[in-house]
Amino acid sequence: MSDDVKPDLRAARIADTEEKILQAATRLFLERGYNGTTLAAVAAEAAVGARTVYVRFGTKAALLKRVVDVALVGDTTPVDVQGRPWFVLARTAPTLAERIAAMARGGKEMMARAGGVLAVAFEAAPMEPELAAASQAGREATREHLHVFWTQAAADGLLPGSADLDWLAETSAILTVAETYLLATRMHGWSPEQYEQWIATSLTRMAGAAGTAR
Repeated sequence: MSDDVKPDLRAARIADTEEKILQAATRLFLERGYNGTTLAAVAAEAAVGARTVYVRFGTKAALLKRVVDVALVGDTTPVDVQGRPWFVLARTAPTLAERIAAMARGGKEMMARAGGVLAVAFEAAPMEPELAAASQAGREATREHLHVFWTQAAADGLLPGSADLDWLAETSAILTVAETYLLATRMHGWSPEQYEQWIATSLTRMAGAAGTAR
């Protein structure tokens, strides 16, 4: 029995240490920005050895990428966006209105959690190729998620038969990428809830116009 327990305890300790590092890194990136944050400072903030942070993440860019990834989905569980309950609901709810509401709510929650650290990552991207690549991958993933969303709605008979799914995916992806959230909250001073309502309204109107797009 002890042989079974030891690996579990070790995994729990590793997970706990990573959580402390990620929380500390999040605080420092938000307070000091990318340039003002060092791995040594993160280690001190997390009350762990500096070597622990270096061994676990290697570079500051890799640490920030992990911070962003965890903030987006909400935890360290290895389940991607499409496997999250809100996205499953957005693909399976009985009405299009419920699906759009789930999509808007899920997007709002992601941005409310991750908007600050995403802004830090975007600012650092020009000097960090790893972050630039991650930012572009995020944009492409957003489009893919929206394409899945609209394609499933069409397959379930919730859209007009003439709906242009590519137009829906491309246009709604522009509306829902992180840059748009940051622009809307800065330009208009919107709260996350106002952003959610805007997304829900926009997707609803787009669905109605999809048959005549292009």
